[in-house]
Amino acid sequence: MRLDDGEAPTGPEPTPTPRLVEFPARGNEAPSSWGRRLLIGAVLLWFAALILIPGLALTRQAVAGGLKPLIAALGEPAVQRAFVMSLGIALVATVVNTVFGIAMALVLVRQRFFGRSLIDGVVDMPFAVSPIVAGLMLIVLYGPESGVGGWLESRGVQVVYALPGMILATMFVTVPFVVRELVPILRELGEEYEQAAYTLGASRWRTFRSITLPSIRWGVAYGVTLTVARCLGEFGAVLVVSGNVIGHTQTATLYIAEGIESFHPEGAYAASLVLAATSFVLLVGMDLLRARLERSREVES
Repeated sequence: MRLDDGEAPTGPEPTPTPRLVEFPARGNEAPSSWGRRLLIGAVLLWFAALILIPGLALTRQAVAGGLKPLIAALGEPAVQRAFVMSLGIALVATVVNTVFGIAMALVLVRQRFFGRSLIDGVVDMPFAVSPIVAGLMLIVLYGPESGVGGWLESRGVQVVYALPGMILATMFVTVPFVVRELVPILRELGEEYEQAAYTLGASRWRTFRSITLPSIRWGVAYGVTLTVARCLGEFGAVLVVSGNVIGHTQTATLYIAEGIESFHPEGAYAASLVLAATSFVLLVGMDLLRARLERSREVES
């Protein structure tokens, strides 16, 4: 504030009004519009070439002779045994990896210990290692020529070329899904509500059941969905450790491979269509359910 001679201060000077910066007109908006259209078209073309068109081609081939041959192929005992084995392995692997996946996510986010960063990185190892390599590692560890495998077989427990090895192989390739879905959710959630529950006298189990689990339920659901879909579609690791014994250690994916190699693809096409449709229904159904629940919450609020 400036004072002239003989003039008393009358108050603070007015704040100058900020000037708006004017940008030059961009002129024709067509290049930007065309750019967006080209980007959308390129993404849709990429998606169609990799997923949509191959899926439609498989569906067309599977139903080329009509629904009756398709149903007859799915009714064969070998196909049914393969699907029963795939579903059983998927059930066991999903339950175990869900329980321990939740526990590992809580440990990685809530606990501090030496080697935590290393373990956090190694969790993603099944994404980087070929499933065939994973199966080979299990053979080296649990094979009949190894110390562990020989000791187990001497006590009547066969791991490799049997159901336990197939379950271990499937569990190995599906370890990261639940963990990677929950870690970012837990980090964003923080510990404030859990600490408040502890302060009010709640036990750790009650806090987890009443506060933590409801907050991460959608992450668990997505992790479980991805785990089930991956279990049903696993091939490489299971092929190595199972021996592909028809009627004993043959899953649905191994049945498909055997049908293609033996030039009897009818059952392979039918089984492939069922596996692809199951994975599609699981993933899309989960997204639709979540979107519907979010809309209902918005209406209630």
